[in-house]
Parts: sequence; C-alpha cells; structure tokens
Amino acid sequence: MDRQKTIAGFSKLTKIGKIKWLVENFFKDPEIVMQELKSYWLTDVHQQELLDGISENTISNYPLPLGIVPNFVLNGKTYAVPMVIEESSVVAAASSAAKYWMSRGGIKAEVIDTIKVGHVHFYWGGDPNRMNSIFLLLKPILIAEANPIMRGMIDRGGGLKSLAVKSFVDQDPGLYQLFAEFDTCDSMGANFINTVLEQFSKTLQDFFRTSDSISAEERELEVIMAILSNYTPDCLVKVWVECPVQDLTDIKDMSATTFAERFYHAIRIAHADLYRATTHNKGIFNGIDAVALATGNDFRSIEACGHAYAAKDGRYKSLSSCSLENDFFKFVLQVPLAVGTVGGLTKVHPIAKRSLELMENPNSQELMMIIAGMGLIQNFAAVRSLVTTGIQQGHMKMHLNNILHQLNATSDERTAAIAHFQNKTVSMNGIKVFLDEFHQEKIKI
Repeated sequence: MDRQKTIAGFSKLTKIGKIKWLVENFFKDPEIVMQELKSYWLTDVHQQELLDGISENTISNYPLPLGIVPNFVLNGKTYAVPMVIEESSVVAAASSAAKYWMSRGGIKAEVIDTIKVGHVHFYWGGDPNRMNSIFLLLKPILIAEANPIMRGMIDRGGGLKSLAVKSFVDQDPGLYQLFAEFDTCDSMGANFINTVLEQFSKTLQDFFRTSDSISAEERELEVIMAILSNYTPDCLVKVWVECPVQDLTDIKDMSATTFAERFYHAIRIAHADLYRATTHNKGIFNGIDAVALATGNDFRSIEACGHAYAAKDGRYKSLSSCSLENDFFKFVLQVPLAVGTVGGLTKVHPIAKRSLELMENPNSQELMMIIAGMGLIQNFAAVRSLVTTGIQQGHMKMHLNNILHQLNATSDERTAAIAHFQNKTVSMNGIKVFLDEFHQEKIKI
C-alpha cells in the first residue's frame, strides 16, 4: 500500500484542500491541474453551491453539452427536446428522424400505467400455511400506520395502490416479501416509497412481537431490508410511428418498399440475436438517457429497468418492434419509464429546470411519452442508417470535428478537412494523411 496516496478525513477538507492533496499526490503538474479543475467552477457562487450539494467530495464540475432536437412532434404537439450527451451523432440522428416523421404524422404515444414497486424482505420460520391468514390481520394495520406518511401523496391522487405478501420459501427457507405498488403522481417517488416501506418494516416487526394472534413460537421475525425496486414493468409507456409504405420516401438509393422490408428484417434480427439486441437497445437508450439526464432524472435506474424488461420473457431481445401489414409500416417501442417532474434534481439543477421549462413543464406522464419517443426515433435513425448507407458514414462525419480537435488542427486545416471529407470515408488515418498533405502544399506555396 502506498500510504502517501491514502488519507483519513478527506470529506472534511475544504474543496481547495481536497484538490491540493489530489494534485500533489496523483498528478505530474499539480499547479496546472489545480488551475484547470478550478476553471470549471461556476462564477455564480450560489449555483456552484447547488451543484456541490448534489454530490459528495466534489472538486470541480464535469461539463457535458446540452443539445436540442427541434421538430419533435408527439401526439400533435411540437416540442424542442433537450439532450445531454457527449456523442454528437446521436443528436444529429434524432433531429433528422424527428424532422422525417414530422411530415408523416409525428410520433404517437400513450401511457399504459404508472405503477411503481417497493418491497420489504423478511425471514420468518413459522408454518408457511399460516402466513396468508396472518397477513389478513396485518394488512389493515400496515396501511393505517403508514397513512400519515402517505397523506400528502393521497391528496394528490397517488399513494399505495396494492399490498400483498409473497412467499419465497421454495427458493430460500423462511423468506417472504411484502410487495407494495404505488402511484407517486409527478414525482419519481423513491424517497416517498422508501419512507413508507421502512414504516411497514417497523409495523411488521411490532405486530409479530406484540400481537395476540401470534404464538410464542411464531414471534421471531427478521426484516433484512426495505427498498423500492427499479424494475417497474407496469410503469409503462408505448410510442409508435406509422405510415403507408409508399410514404417512406427520401431514402437514399432505395425504394420505399425495399427500405421497409430491410428495416423490418433488421428489427427481426434484434429479436432473434442477443448480440444484436444488446447494441440495438443501447441505441434506444442513447435517446432515452440523454433526455432523462437533461431533465434531472435517474437514467441509471431507467436503463436497468429497460434491460430487465427486455428479458422479461426469459430471453433478452429488442425493446422495439416493427410490422408490415397491408402495405402499412408501423414501428413501436414499449418500455417501462419511472420518471418525475417534481422533486429531486428536477427542481434543484438549474439546467434541469430550464429543460423542463423548454418543454412547457410537462407532467410526469407527458415526460414519459417524450422520453420514450426520443428512444424510438433514435432507434429509427440508427436502423435506417444500418440498412442503407451503413452506420459509420454518418457517425464518422460527425466525429470528424472531434478527431481534428484531438490532432490540434488549425482553423484553416479544419475548414479544408471538412470540405475534403464531404463525400469520403472518414478515418483517423485518412485525416492524418490529409493533414500531412495539406502541410506539404502550404510549404510549397
């Protein structure tokens, strides 16, 4: 162990103190690194304090670009949708697909349900046949003792929607679970759900310890944990685009019928092949995650839930589907999305607030549809590229600027390179060769 690189009480240091210790122990140019880290601090002290309060042991900010997808028509309403993502081709592709479908009826969407889930996991060694009868007595007490916590959510139309006990004794002797379903209205609801579940835990333990319905031999019960689940298969939204096959025009060097058939088969492949399904669904989450991040929602829980949902039938497959019937094209995405428009980062992070304002402050169900719609058109754009020109042509053209920056190209070199690669394949080696030749030409001049 290198003791010079270990520290006690790091969290108690000032921000400058943290940086000073880090740069002196982990970097070759401590002064340069310190100034670089400080350069990303916000000049607005209040805003910087807000960001520092979101996380722990903060030393700087990590900027990511905020891009916009205009012409995003969903259920007849036009949005400009914010995306936070480091990959420029994602925003460009989504913008292209949004514009494409704008003139073909736009995106259609419906929220199927908004149920979220939480569990209390506990062990009890009594007769399994007794648990259901005990739960009949316990359930109204659980609800009554949690009602004060739930009152505000109930007044807004949400709260606890169902409560059951599940047995897992066949998998693990003595293991049971309280299975609770909630509607959390416009909040993502994690804190609310966890608070209610912890009250359930207390009531559960008190009941088994004190109730006259429980014999002395049955009193021993141990709660292991109480926690919401990020798998919310009933918090579900469906989005789709559709048009007659003949309207699938403006596809480079391909008839509408050929494109529709190739697109249909590409989706079929993503249902049949695990390797393709993984990359296919990643493309969907390129769109979903970017809007979730822009609006202060937890993209990690959203993605974990989506991937679990993709495997709900016992085999991981595409989240999107395509049909071709009677010369009619329909492309559908159905995905679980637990998001919020109040609470959490949505009201703390300044850009998250502006992102929601940009979309005219949607409620949680409207935001579910917008986010899923972005996943759908991002998927459409990616598959369209795959079955026509290939994914690299568009991707590498968008990546050209990043490569030129990496190679420290001058303004003149950038302009010349962009013009040169307008109709050519972009590659790192090709750009290096071009820049070398460009330098030689300038020397001759």
